[in-house]
Amino acid sequence: MSLDLGGVIVATTLPFRPDDRAPAGLAVDYDAYARHCDWLMANGCRGVGPNGSLGEYSSLTDEERRQVVRTAREAVGDRGLVVAGVHGVGWHQARAWAEAAAEDGADGVLLLPPTLYRANREEVLTHYRKVDEVGLPIMMYNNPIDTKVDLTPDLIAELAELPNVVAVKEFSLDARRVREILDRCDIDVIAGADDLLFEALVAGATGWFAGYPNAFPREAVRLYELLHADRVAEARALFTEMAPVFAWDSRTEFVQAIKFSVDVVGESVGGPTRPPRGPLSEAQQAIVRRDTERALAAGAALRPSR
Repeated sequence: MSLDLGGVIVATTLPFRPDDRAPAGLAVDYDAYARHCDWLMANGCRGVGPNGSLGEYSSLTDEERRQVVRTAREAVGDRGLVVAGVHGVGWHQARAWAEAAAEDGADGVLLLPPTLYRANREEVLTHYRKVDEVGLPIMMYNNPIDTKVDLTPDLIAELAELPNVVAVKEFSLDARRVREILDRCDIDVIAGADDLLFEALVAGATGWFAGYPNAFPREAVRLYELLHADRVAEARALFTEMAPVFAWDSRTEFVQAIKFSVDVVGESVGGPTRPPRGPLSEAQQAIVRRDTERALAAGAALRPSR
């Protein structure tokens, strides 16, 4: 099993529109989401990742989660990949989401260890073994900050022996992990923290499963291409200007911050978040706006005039 993960796959934000009949008075705006996926692909991204944390999967109904994947697949078409988040508390839930993703046209799945429970090693292995049986390529997701389960390099090496495990999205915030994982097994390591992109790609990461390209896809693709071509000085110049806003990707309010940056840029897929996430404070908005405008200025030469 293989999947070409070189490039920028965007963990997509999800737009909502007011609707008193919908959960928390916010309905998924599928038309706006389809336009967003199309815009990302038109700006050179490798694919999209629906139903991740940025897509607020845990606040969606079952039908919404499925329709988001279907919408992404239709919008992307044959231009790139759809890697659907299939996270669940238990393997039975994650496996059911993986089966649904296969039916709805996903090319692969992104899979956290069990959520809401600090699983032990054997429980983690069982979780991935059961989802592996579905047959779709699996990108493991190591995010010990949120899950309290750390997919250590030795555990990743064991999981990499499963026939459908092809990659790991690394979000431990430890820049040494990329090299440690590659030393232990033959697997694609995917940069997961936007503000550690530089270190991850220089250390040998294959691709970038990214948050902030929701706002800056063209700049993100250019940054990836520069690093992939070992044009480090040029990449550093661009990354230095974008790093302050990228740092929001590793903060508690990352979903709200990235959505607000999308609003600042002028796209129509920012807006509110569903509970439990609330709005940014005015002070936070001011900082995000400042950092976003700095990144926009750095990338101005890369964007065509409207």
